Amino acid sequence: MNSPEIIPPRSGTAFLLKKGQRLKVVDLQGEQVSDLVCFNLHDKGEYLSSGRTIDYAETIFLTTGHPFYSNRSKVMFEIVEDTVGRHDFLLTPCSADTFRIIYGHQDPHCGCFGNLCSALQPFGISPDQIPVSFNIFMHVTVDGDTGKVSVLPPKSGTGDYIILEAKMDLIVGLTACSAEMSNNYSFKPIGFEVYDS
Repeated sequence: MNSPEIIPPRSGTAFLLKKGQRLKVVDLQGEQVSDLVCFNLHDKGEYLSSGRTIDYAETIFLTTGHPFYSNRSKVMFEIVEDTVGRHDFLLTPCSADTFRIIYGHQDPHCGCFGNLCSALQPFGISPDQIPVSFNIFMHVTVDGDTGKVSVLPPKSGTGDYIILEAKMDLIVGLTACSAEMSNNYSFKPIGFEVYDS
């Protein structure tokens, strides 16, 4: 494989991932989350579904061997390698509203949502089409008694990675997450590579 492409801190990109190709996402410096969303290249009304994926897997701890489903219950991709084993598929991409409501910022950053909107716009995808993201390397816990959700520092270290294999032709949006709590209050780049399996 070649050197990974770099997503600078607090930014995002979008690209095509064809059926059978693999996407490797690398935490280059450790404790950095990457939000991923995807759409069927040939029908943008079909998109990655958190609810269906978690429902069929019967777990929120998705890792190697788990298929990820669309809103139409078709497999979009599968995790084939995962050196961390802890990611999140509950929380929505951070946004300007996240920074205003949770962090109290008066001049909020556009967040992963804004970055995904910008990156996916050339593919004809509007903001209202962007679903809950698969938050690679994000460490979220849920209290078993109260249901309280907590965002903890990622468990990923320098060089940790995840590899996904596409099961259909996809448009993929990918970020280097912008939320303080998600990244242990330090913003870093994300590496990624698309290659044939």
